[in-house]
Amino acid sequence: MNRRKFISFASGAAAWPLAASAQQRERMRGIGVMSPNAENDPATQAQIATFRAEFRKLGWVEGRNIRIDYRWGSGDAARVRPLAAELMAIGPDVIVANGTTAAVAFQQMTRTIPIVFVNVPDPLANGLVTSLPHPGGNITGFANNEQLVAVKLLELLKQIAPRVTRVAFVYDSMNPNGPGYLAVLQAAAPSLGMQVSEAPLREAADIERTIDAFAREPDGGLIVKSSPILNVHRERLINSAAHRSLPAVYEFRFFVVDGGLASYGTDNNEGYRGAAGYVDRILKGDRPGDLPVQFATKIELVINTRTAKALGLEVPLALLIRADELIE
Repeated sequence: MNRRKFISFASGAAAWPLAASAQQRERMRGIGVMSPNAENDPATQAQIATFRAEFRKLGWVEGRNIRIDYRWGSGDAARVRPLAAELMAIGPDVIVANGTTAAVAFQQMTRTIPIVFVNVPDPLANGLVTSLPHPGGNITGFANNEQLVAVKLLELLKQIAPRVTRVAFVYDSMNPNGPGYLAVLQAAAPSLGMQVSEAPLREAADIERTIDAFAREPDGGLIVKSSPILNVHRERLINSAAHRSLPAVYEFRFFVVDGGLASYGTDNNEGYRGAAGYVDRILKGDRPGDLPVQFATKIELVINTRTAKALGLEVPLALLIRADELIE
């Protein structure tokens, strides 16, 4: 072997361990994910699976260049803040916050760590951002069209159950978005020949008491506002409504999958899919304040025809044709 070839070979051989070492030293980035729901909930698992799958598509591999730490509120709003503090103590590079309560908690704890929220109805009204196109600060994310959906839920209930004139708006009293949602419903109700009253819950034990009290008078129906406590205890709520023969409509598909009558609302997984893209961009150098808040684009109508039959309701053909999914 001549001298020039030997030097070339030796240089290349020396580079191999250096390249391998550089790959091993690839920087590990940390993400903190806070969900107020239960870890073992199928709907929650689907959301997280969507986030992780989308993140893998973007080149992030858990255990190699990314670590994801999770905290679960299990339907207890009081747990959100201490769990958020636990995630903060880990020192993540980016935080993903599901829901208004979690997003507000993190925003109050840090003005430097980037925050990406999902499933927040009104980030402007809740003070999370100062502008939708240019959020500013360290927070941005994905909102849902909650107040527009509120009126559609009222119309949906009237179409499926025309006899309903009394509507109880069932929501978690700790949900900061409840009063605004109620105001929209009450403003729209008279034009549909309906009257909406509020039915706030503080704990799971209130579900049966509240529904039983409302069902003492005829021609009633329910509109249910999603929240951690009602998501976690949705089977209890659905069964209680069925026991009292009350037609009830919901915001999200997973209520109908578990036996609820119908839902009209955003695809929960869409926000997590978008969040993965925003986290990727932030880790690559984009500032969250420069990323516009985006609203959900997919609204789905889901009807459980088996539940409708059990309630003695005939779903109009127009609704059956419009539905994105029929559960039989």
